[in-house]
Amino acid sequence: MSRRPLLRECPPTTWYFRQPRYLRYMSREITSIFVGAYCVLLVVGLHRLSAGPVAWEGFLTALKSPASILFQFLCLVAAVYHAATWFNATQKAMPIQIGEDFVPGNLISGAHYAAWAVLSFVVLFLAGVF
Repeated sequence: MSRRPLLRECPPTTWYFRQPRYLRYMSREITSIFVGAYCVLLVVGLHRLSAGPVAWEGFLTALKSPASILFQFLCLVAAVYHAATWFNATQKAMPIQIGEDFVPGNLISGAHYAAWAVLSFVVLFLAGVF
């Protein structure tokens, strides 16, 4: 019996290209960078709002630039992908048992999507879009 540890060869940057599920996993994890970057943008906006009307107007002007619009669109796409993959994983990560039977996974995911849609409409209503 050997006491040498098992060392698997794993390239540090390309291991997730081996299987599609690894690639989906890494793409979901990378979306969190965009979500975090957008959170930083919101904190900067709060700082500019507290700095006064001139700083706030400058911040709003910067948000209308093409690069900022592209960044916000990429963050939106990343956030939607991040949320959708999490909702689909919830049925496996959080199975609900009632008596002897488990609630169907599609019902769990569907409830999350429905709550997401309702809350999105509430936010849009409060923002004055509807």
